Amino acid sequence: MSQQPPVRSTGSPPPRPDASMSLLNNVMDHALDDGYAEATARRAAEGGGLPRSLRAKLGVAAGLLLAAAVVTVGAAEARISAPVVAKERQELIDRIEAETATADRLEEDVERIRAEVGNRQRQALQQQGGDQAELVALLSGATPVHGPGVKLVIDDAKGTDTGGGGPRESTGFSDTGRVRDRDMQRVINGLWESGAEAVAINGQRLTSLSAIRAAGDAILVDNRPLVPPYTVLAIGDGQRLSTAFQDSADGQYLHALVENFGIRSSISAEGDVSLPAAPSLTVRTAEPRGAGTATPSGRATADTGKGTS
Repeated sequence: MSQQPPVRSTGSPPPRPDASMSLLNNVMDHALDDGYAEATARRAAEGGGLPRSLRAKLGVAAGLLLAAAVVTVGAAEARISAPVVAKERQELIDRIEAETATADRLEEDVERIRAEVGNRQRQALQQQGGDQAELVALLSGATPVHGPGVKLVIDDAKGTDTGGGGPRESTGFSDTGRVRDRDMQRVINGLWESGAEAVAINGQRLTSLSAIRAAGDAILVDNRPLVPPYTVLAIGDGQRLSTAFQDSADGQYLHALVENFGIRSSISAEGDVSLPAAPSLTVRTAEPRGAGTATPSGRATADTGKGTS
């Protein structure tokens, strides 16, 4: 019986040296993704085309050409319409200048007529005043006057603006440090009560019919605006008038404004002050209501037509 020779086992083949780097091998063997490779092959089969960069440049060039065309058309239209617009503008300027000149002439006429009316009223007042014509003219503000008196200067507090708020807001004042129309009313009434014979504010003569009002933050005297500082001139015995006013209730009111709200004020006796005549007069006469007409107090009355400031 024959014996087979023994078979020697050769074992498994030796491993590859790069067996542990399969991922790196896969990346190296397939450097281009399959989708990209397919797209490249299809583009090559179709004969290629314009590079992307060239297409972008052509698109930009087309956009620039379109913008240039729009600008050119707009410039051409503007050049065509420019003479028409310039003509209309010049016509508008000419109309404005003509209307302004007309308004200036009308204002001059108004001032001339107002001055003429004032002069005739003063003449009538002097002629009808009788023996007391000078006194009537003085008290009515018909003539300019000068003589001893006082000079009172009132100004807003330092750093005052037009904002609201503060302790005076609740009483109708829009700012704590501004001089208001009711302040001036009290000051002027206080001067009259202290013995002033004639009063003017910033060159504006006051009469028995003068009105001191407010328009926003401005103070109006007979509808003429005033700006601070407010210079009040009063004719009278200077020292006595100054003392009487400062001791009066209205003088104490002004002192309280200075102490509490920073309003600035100064008063001085003057040897000679000059006041102009009132710009316009309203001539009125007082007539008795009738013989025997009396008030409940038993005193006869007459309507003088006087107003109060």
